[in-house]
Amino acid sequence: MPAGPTRNLVTGGAGFLGSHLVDRLMQAGEEVLCLDNTFTGRKANVRQWWEHPRFEFIRHDVTEPIKLEVDRIWHLACPASPIHDQTNPVKTAKTSFLGTYNMLVLARRVGARLLLASTSEVYGDPELHPQPESYRGCVNTIGPRACYDGGKRIAETLCFDYRRMHGSEIRIVRIFNTYGPRMLADDGRVVSNFIVQALRGEPLTLYGDGSQSRSFCYVDDLIEGLIRLMNAEHTGPINLGNPDEFTIRELAEQVRARINPALPLIDQPLPADDPRQRQPEIALAQRELGWAPSVSLEQGLEPTIAWFRKLLDSSSTPPGFPHPHRRRLDRRTAVSACAPAWSLRCRAALCRSARAC
Repeated sequence: MPAGPTRNLVTGGAGFLGSHLVDRLMQAGEEVLCLDNTFTGRKANVRQWWEHPRFEFIRHDVTEPIKLEVDRIWHLACPASPIHDQTNPVKTAKTSFLGTYNMLVLARRVGARLLLASTSEVYGDPELHPQPESYRGCVNTIGPRACYDGGKRIAETLCFDYRRMHGSEIRIVRIFNTYGPRMLADDGRVVSNFIVQALRGEPLTLYGDGSQSRSFCYVDDLIEGLIRLMNAEHTGPINLGNPDEFTIRELAEQVRARINPALPLIDQPLPADDPRQRQPEIALAQRELGWAPSVSLEQGLEPTIAWFRKLLDSSSTPPGFPHPHRRRLDRRTAVSACAPAWSLRCRAALCRSARAC
């Protein structure tokens, strides 16, 4: 970290990745503005910092402009799970485009460095394996996943255009599948799906025959990579992910073995545009950041399962019911949850906009 406290804005700071980043920044003695519209984020994820003098929570949607005084912007805000990003696909695309544009405008105004959390989804259903940063991808621009994949592509484009036009300091990371504590129980991601189904004593659902492959990075490793990239001189894009590759069936078997080996695996049709393979080439991250993941899937599953077990035990809901901390999603919920909302607590020195206060 730079010498002295740095004022950090973390968009999506109450979400899965954002809250872990907030933890690291706070533990390092930084000042943190945590901005979230709480659509997929949960204030409980940052509750431990609520009364800390170096922490502020701002409830705000990044599709609306905001004026803040910050040194660094960690732009993580965007629904990233299949259920949430496709509930309101237009909103998802707007979050990537307008959200990134608004953060670039803010970064230029205050001279802040901006890190964009992009995604391996920009590679689409790749024809090159593993995927280096130079690969331009194989993406369906009109499919049901395009709201997220295409949105992140245009977000990367905006960042580089701002760099070329205005000399903006940008960092771009392409994040591969990441898992760990604080994932949502109902987000539709494969790790959380399998763990929740197993803990509820339900069959584990494989989409397709389970032969499609993924690489799973533990959240602590991912956050370390984000911090190293923000502090580095390399603009990116840089892949961050665990290069160890597993089939979806192998993941299901690992989860089942740790929770209930007797549970059956059932096959369901493969969703449209679901990639057959996804594996990061991380040579650039190793060379430029000195980064490589250190937590194996076997090691990372243990704390993740323990977290979900505690979450479900505290819910006291019968199998098949949604967790009480999450509302059942429909379009009305998605629209209302994404509407602009203003700061819950704010200091005039940190937040000067009437829109934000």
